[in-house]
Amino acid sequence: MSSKRHERPPFRAEHLGSLLRPEKLLAERHAMDSGKGDEKKLAAVTKSSIDEIVKEQLDLGFHAVSDGEYPRHMFWGTFFPGLDGFEEVTDFDVDIFRLYVPDIAAFTESGHKPGETVLCTGKIKHVGSTYVDQWNYLKNQLPKENQSEAKLTLAAPNWYHLRYKTGRAYPKEVYPSDAAYFADIAKAYQTELQILYDNGLRNVQIDDPNLAYFCSEKMLAGFKKDGEDSEALFDSYIKLYNDCLSKRPADMHVGVHLCRGNFVGGRHFSEGGYDAIATKLFQRLNVDTYYLEYDTPRAGGFEPLKELPKNKNVILGLITSKFPKLEDIEEMKKKVYQAAEMISQGTGETKEETLQRLGVSPQCGFASHSDGNNVGHSEMVAKLKLVRELANGIWPGQP
Repeated sequence: MSSKRHERPPFRAEHLGSLLRPEKLLAERHAMDSGKGDEKKLAAVTKSSIDEIVKEQLDLGFHAVSDGEYPRHMFWGTFFPGLDGFEEVTDFDVDIFRLYVPDIAAFTESGHKPGETVLCTGKIKHVGSTYVDQWNYLKNQLPKENQSEAKLTLAAPNWYHLRYKTGRAYPKEVYPSDAAYFADIAKAYQTELQILYDNGLRNVQIDDPNLAYFCSEKMLAGFKKDGEDSEALFDSYIKLYNDCLSKRPADMHVGVHLCRGNFVGGRHFSEGGYDAIATKLFQRLNVDTYYLEYDTPRAGGFEPLKELPKNKNVILGLITSKFPKLEDIEEMKKKVYQAAEMISQGTGETKEETLQRLGVSPQCGFASHSDGNNVGHSEMVAKLKLVRELANGIWPGQP
């Protein structure tokens, strides 16, 4: 990773990718889910909805424009099912799961099991991008001068691995170890990133609740009870990320977004501050920017930001996307300055210098699941306006 800090992207005012779907799009998607829909009609409604939300983001003053994740059902898209060697399944034994992983526990502790999962069934190979058509459609809705600013969100490379018990993430006859399994995932990510780069993408956000789950005392206790080394697993995920990103071009900005769950209705899955992972997360993970959940005490304080190196950025997720009530802008400004002060204590920079490496956003998307959070469209717009107003008040004239 270059020691030079990336700027623009990221921007002072950001959002995290997913936006509320309009009712016409939800109606078509639900019709498809019930077997009564029409694929061509869904595709047409998806495109017209993207056109509208792109214009709305530009009108609100956002530069890292997304497609709202409108073509997707869930925030991670279809990267893994699109690879040779993976299969999406709905009939599986719950015994394959680590039941203390927060998003699995949320289902099993309420008497349910996850509706689907994706299993490795053979040798992993990239056989074509499931993201590139989404990117190209978004790109072509923007003026040429704005295309390099637009953002595409990607699935985390460790996404399905964490949920499975040791040895259950892949067939033993295919991969003898996590290291061999991760090596082929890294190759697939390298191929994916190069395809997207060749099609003009310069701004990537990887969405990874799994890394934030390592802040959960409940999950860590589960690992300890099973006699497993959570620290070693976290280390292996850092290496996996760095291998995935090892061949990316220098002008491709990559950020990672950490949150503690944002399911239908804004449901969270875990809690715990960044303290336990801060040094490794900020100093060893080769990304440019961290998009961090900070909208509730669940995420802890700003002290872990003392570990942030001088060549990296943080976007503070201070505005909640889960509920409609608007935050007090003056309180939000104070929090930005508090975060800047913590970073300056770690690096020896002035608070004014550290402010140049910060931005603001909601803590997560508005619709990580396509059905969305407990906010209406006008309320989402009010939240986005607040993000833009907050950024303008701290960094006037900056995008």
